[in-house]
Amino acid sequence: MMASPLIRALDRGAVMFMLLLAAIGIAVPLLNLLTPDASPFHVPTYLVALWGKYVCYAILALSIDLIWGYCGILSLGHGAFFALGGYAMGMYLMRQIGTRGVYADPIRPDFMVFLNWPELPVYWYGFNYFAYAALMVLLVPGVLAFVFGWFAFRSRVTGVYLSIITQALTYALTLAFFRNNFGFGGNNGLTDFKDILGFNVQAQPTRAALFALSVLALIIGFMICRTIVSSKLGMVLVSIRDAETRTRFLGYRVESYKLFVFTLSACMAGVAGALYVPQVGIINPGEMSPAASIEIAIWAAVGGRATLIGPIVGAFFVNGAKSWFTQVFPEFWLYFLGALFIAVTLFLPRGIVGLFRKKSSEARE
Repeated sequence: MMASPLIRALDRGAVMFMLLLAAIGIAVPLLNLLTPDASPFHVPTYLVALWGKYVCYAILALSIDLIWGYCGILSLGHGAFFALGGYAMGMYLMRQIGTRGVYADPIRPDFMVFLNWPELPVYWYGFNYFAYAALMVLLVPGVLAFVFGWFAFRSRVTGVYLSIITQALTYALTLAFFRNNFGFGGNNGLTDFKDILGFNVQAQPTRAALFALSVLALIIGFMICRTIVSSKLGMVLVSIRDAETRTRFLGYRVESYKLFVFTLSACMAGVAGALYVPQVGIINPGEMSPAASIEIAIWAAVGGRATLIGPIVGAFFVNGAKSWFTQVFPEFWLYFLGALFIAVTLFLPRGIVGLFRKKSSEARE
C-alpha cells in the first residue's frame, strides 16, 4: 500500500527515463575506471567531473519545475538555496583540511588565519562531522525557504511581485557572503578541498563515485516529484497554478500547499549544491547571484515546464552549449542565451520536450 502512489506515478515514459539515467550513472564511472586511457570508450576524469556538475544542475532545474511548472511559483532566488547547500558541504570539506592548509592551523581555515580571526566562529562548530553537515544541507535552505514562504504566501504575494522578492533575497545574501567579516571566505569563497569521508576528493575513484551519487540523487528527486505531481496533491498544485482564487474558494489552504512545495524545492536545491561543491572544487557568492538564478529558470523554460523531464534536458542542453560557447566564442554566450530564451518563448512555449511530445502525438494520429 505504501508503494502504490509511486507505482501509479511511474508510467512507461518515466520508467524508461529513470532506466536511462541509471544506465548513465553506472556506465560513465565504469568507462572511466575500467577502460585504459587509450581506449575509444574511455571517459576522461575531467568529463566525469563536468557531467557530474551538469547532473547537479539538472537536480536544481527539477526543483524549479516542481514549483514553477506545477504551482506557478517563479522563484528567481533558487540560486541562494543551491549555494547554501553548497556552503554547508564546503564548510565540512574545509574542516577536513586541518594542518594540510597553507598555514597548517588544525582548527581555522586558511582564510580565517589570513584575516586574523582569533578563533573559529560558533556557526562553524559541528561541521567537522559529515552527518551534521548533511543535516545542514537540508536544514539551512529548508528553514530559510519556510520562513520566507510563511510571510510571502500568507501575505498573498504572487506573480511577478513574488519573483522580484525572491530575487531581492538572493541579492541580499550575495552581498552578505561577499563580505570578508561574514566568515565564509568573502569573494574567494571556500576552496582547496582535500578529503571527503576520508577519500581524496581529487582522486579518480572519488570523482566517479560522486558522479554516480549525483545521478542517484537525480533519480530519487525525479521519483519524489513524479509521485507528488501524479497524486491528489499534484492536482491541487495545478489548480493553484491555473486558478488560485477559485482553489481558495473551494476551501483549500493554498498557503500551506505553496509553503510545502516551496520548502521541498529549496531542500532539493540544497542537495544539488552539496553534490556540486566537491566535484567543482569551489563555492563562492557568484553561485547565488541573481543572474545565476535567472539562468536556472531558463533551463526549465528551454527544456519544457511542467514535464519534469524537460528541465533536466534543458539543464544539460544549455550548460553543454555554455561550455562550448565560452571556449570558442566567449563574448557571444550571453547573446546566444538571450536569443535562445526569446526563441523558445515565441516558437517553443512547451520547450524541447513539449515539441517532441507534440510530434509524437501527431505521428500516432
